[in-house]
Amino acid sequence: MSTTPAAVTSAPAPGVPRGLVNPVYVRLDVKRVLRNRRTLIFTVVMPIVFYFAFGASQSSADAKGYVMLSFAVYGAMVAATSVGASVAVERASGWSRQLRLTPMRPATYVASKVIAAASIAFVPVVVELVIGAVTGARMPARAWVIGGLVAWIGSLVFAALGLAIGYLVPSENAMQVMGPVLALLALMGGLFVPISLFSHGLQTVASFTPAYGVGILAHWGLEHSGSFVGAVANLVVWTVLFGAAAAWLFRRDTGRV
Repeated sequence: MSTTPAAVTSAPAPGVPRGLVNPVYVRLDVKRVLRNRRTLIFTVVMPIVFYFAFGASQSSADAKGYVMLSFAVYGAMVAATSVGASVAVERASGWSRQLRLTPMRPATYVASKVIAAASIAFVPVVVELVIGAVTGARMPARAWVIGGLVAWIGSLVFAALGLAIGYLVPSENAMQVMGPVLALLALMGGLFVPISLFSHGLQTVASFTPAYGVGILAHWGLEHSGSFVGAVANLVVWTVLFGAAAAWLFRRDTGRV
């Protein structure tokens, strides 16, 4: 009697973790990304270049700090999104199909991808803060702590976004599509221009965009612009929505085979 696909996917494999996060998969994903020079250039080098272009030349130490936090968030955004969007490459190479033959559940796959993305997003945040400190950015201690933690933890929403996009577009187009989108989201989130300089109508529109919450909260230790409760709600809602979309798209992709 032949074994059905359902039996293959439901049978536990020896040595394969069955929890919400698969540490083996996370470790492999992180190593793969760290070996990709192109990804490191866009997630670590480019935010530093932007900081030197727009932040290091500022005469005010607070202004330097604002720009530093902005590009720490932006670097984390790009890093997390690129890790999530790498699922498009995995689908094209057949790796996703191999994972379907393991006991890994959709929720475990999504959670492991998000944790891997957060691990990579930690790198540009730390590097940006160190560069800022060396070049004269001065802020209250709470601003350093809050800004760094929010930039890092807030990247989770973009990891989930990257996953969803990775299931919607072909592998060669994933980050090409996301590049301009992330730049626009960063602008609306107050990372390139303070939201306080927006018109009232544009501020209202910006408050519903995915980068608004992380942008407001990252700068909260430096300035109180916008609504704290609204920023937290924005971050939570978009994370849940993108995460649910990624899980659903994973199930849909699985059902095609």
